[in-house]
Formats: sequence, C-alpha cells, structure tokens
Amino acid sequence: MLFDRWLGEAEQAEPNDPNAAALATATPGGIPSVRMVLIKRTVPDRFCFFTNAGSQKGRELGENRRAALCFHWKSLRRQVRVEGTVQELDDPVVDAYFHSRSRASQISAAISDQSRILKSREELEERVRRFTDATPGEVPTPASWRGYRVQPERIEFWISGDHRLHDRFLFTRKGERWELVRLFP
Repeated sequence: MLFDRWLGEAEQAEPNDPNAAALATATPGGIPSVRMVLIKRTVPDRFCFFTNAGSQKGRELGENRRAALCFHWKSLRRQVRVEGTVQELDDPVVDAYFHSRSRASQISAAISDQSRILKSREELEERVRRFTDATPGEVPTPASWRGYRVQPERIEFWISGDHRLHDRFLFTRKGERWELVRLFP
C-alpha cells in the first residue's frame, strides 16, 4: 500500500516519531478536539493507537465513533489524511502492546487519571513512587487501557508542489474496493 511505502520513507527521513499523527475527535454535538498520538500498526490493522478510555479522546470516542488522522512529514513535504470509523481492539492485542512498552511507561499509564486535573507535579511523582513500590513484578494492564483502530473510509495523499500546485490523491472506500480521484490543490 502507498501509505506503508510513505511511512517507510518517513522512518528514514524524520528525526522523531514518524508515526506521530494528529488525531481529531468530536463530541456527539460536534465540538472538535485534536491532539498528537503515536500510531502503532498491528497486523492486519493499520491505524491503531492506545490510550486511557477515561481521557478526553477516550470519552469522545465512546460517544462518537468517527475520527480523523493527519500525518505530516515536513522533511518529505507530504501528508496523509485519514477519515473513518473507530473500533476498539481486542483485549489480547491491547495487553500485548501494553506489555511491549517500557516498565516506566506502563507505570505511567497505570497511575494516570489522564486528562483529569492534577494538583501538582509532586502528586504525580508520589503516585509513581507508591505504585512502583507496591508493584515489583509485572504491571497489570489497567482496566481503562484501550486500543483503537481507525477503519479508513477516505485516505488523502498530499505532496507539496512548487507555487502551491500540490498533488492530491483521494481514495474513497466503496464496499471492498477503493475509488481514486485527483483533487485540485
């Protein structure tokens, strides 16, 4: 797939996090929110990310199963936009990813009330210390930890062009096949 080829090129060209994408979600009333996430590819799924279901993005995805992603690779002068529905990943996939992370990242996920008000940095560090002391072995996957997959309905590939004459190619899912059109810049 073209996306895989572009991501491979970005992995060679981008100094940091070529798999970073802006994730846009919205409330049922249409109030949008956007933030950066790291997209993890789990076979056969392509656009997967993991987060706390109690976070703002997790709550919004629980209420509105539509989202958009935007990858921007400045060094390559390219971007990819993905729009579609969001599905939760199965628990074994979520557990496998959670336990592939560093122990420190697992602890961070376990102690965080993501997107909630935190009184001080000291409170955060104290939570880490207490949890670390109480959990010397394997960190259990938190009950709130989820994996999500954006099931693409539209994927646009954008290539920067001289004098703003960009190349834009839009793939739209039509059942089991994809329809391709070229867009004006």
